[in-house]
Amino acid sequence: MTFPSIRGSLLGTAVGDALGLPYEGLSRKRVAAFGEIRPRFLLGRGMFSDDTEHTLMLAAAMHAHRDNVGAFQRGFARKLRWWLLGLPAGVGLSTAKAILRLWLGFPPHKSGVRSAGNGAAMRSAIVGAFWADDEAKRREFALAACRVTHTDPRAEESALLVAEAASMAAKGIPTKEVLSSLEIWVTREEMKTRFAALKAGLETGTSVLEYAAQIGCGHGVSGFAPNTVAVALYAWLRHRGQFEAAIRSVIECGGDTDTVAAITGGICGICGAEVGEKGIPPEWITSICEWPRSVAHVRGVCSALADDSIPMPRLFWPLVLLRNLVFLTVVLLHGFRRLLPPY
Repeated sequence: MTFPSIRGSLLGTAVGDALGLPYEGLSRKRVAAFGEIRPRFLLGRGMFSDDTEHTLMLAAAMHAHRDNVGAFQRGFARKLRWWLLGLPAGVGLSTAKAILRLWLGFPPHKSGVRSAGNGAAMRSAIVGAFWADDEAKRREFALAACRVTHTDPRAEESALLVAEAASMAAKGIPTKEVLSSLEIWVTREEMKTRFAALKAGLETGTSVLEYAAQIGCGHGVSGFAPNTVAVALYAWLRHRGQFEAAIRSVIECGGDTDTVAAITGGICGICGAEVGEKGIPPEWITSICEWPRSVAHVRGVCSALADDSIPMPRLFWPLVLLRNLVFLTVVLLHGFRRLLPPY
C-alpha cells in the first residue's frame, strides 16, 4: 500500500459519488437533457451518499483492525449499526435489512442477506488499494466486509473484482494482464457474459454507452452488482488514465449513477499508472460541500490508513444528524425538480 494510492482511491470514490448523485435514477436520455455533467446537487456543489460514507467506515475499521479480520468485520458492523441510527436519507434495502439484523443480535458473519445488489462492491476499491500487495488479505477482508450485508455469490464476486481491479491499478498492471488476471475471479454466468462483452468491446473501441446497452443497461445501469461492476470496469479500462472521461462516461449511462461513478472513481483515482489526485479535476474536489465528513476529513482518513501511528479522525455525531436532515431536504427538492423539464 502507498499513501498516494489510498488517497487517490478515497478521493476518487468521493468525487465520483458526489458528481453522480444528482443524476441517480435518471435514464440516459434524461441525463443528456441536462447538458454538461457537472456538480449540481446543491447550488452547483456536491454532497456524498452512502457510497462514500460506507467506504470511510470500512477504512476506519481496517485502520483499527488491520491484523485481525474477525475484529475488522465486527468493527465495520458496529459502525454500520450506528450509521443507520443517524437516519441517512439513502440506504439500500438489502443493507438496511442486514443492519436491522445486526441490531436484533445477529453476529456480523450471519447478518448479511441473500442479495446481489451493489452495496458491497461500492466500498471495495479501498480494500484493493490498501492490500495491493497481499492477495490473501485482500480477498479475506473484501469478503468479510461483503458478508456483513450481502451473501449472494454474485455480490461476493463483484466485490472481489473491484478489489482486484484497484490493486492492479495501484501497481500499474498493463491492461492485457489486467484482463487475464480479472478473468480468474469471474465465476458466475452473469458476469461471464458481461466480461466476454467487455473484452470484445475493448478490442473494437466500443464506447461505454454502447457497452452498457450491450449488457442490457440501455436505459440506465441497474443496482444489480454484475451490471454495476461490469460498466465500472469497462469505463476504467476504456479510459485508462483519464479520470474525467471515465466518470463522465458512466454517468452518461444513467441509472445508479452515484454508485457506478463511485466505484469507477475509486479505481481510476489510484496512483501507479493511473491518475492519482493530480488527475482528478480540482474543481470537482473543491465543489464538494460536506460536513462533518468533509474533504478534509477524507484526507485525514487517508493519512491514518496509510500510517497506523496517526489516529483516525472522529466525527461529532450531532452534526451528522443535522447534516442528514439537510441532505434529506435537498433530496426531496431534487425529487420535485425532476417533475419539471430539464431546462
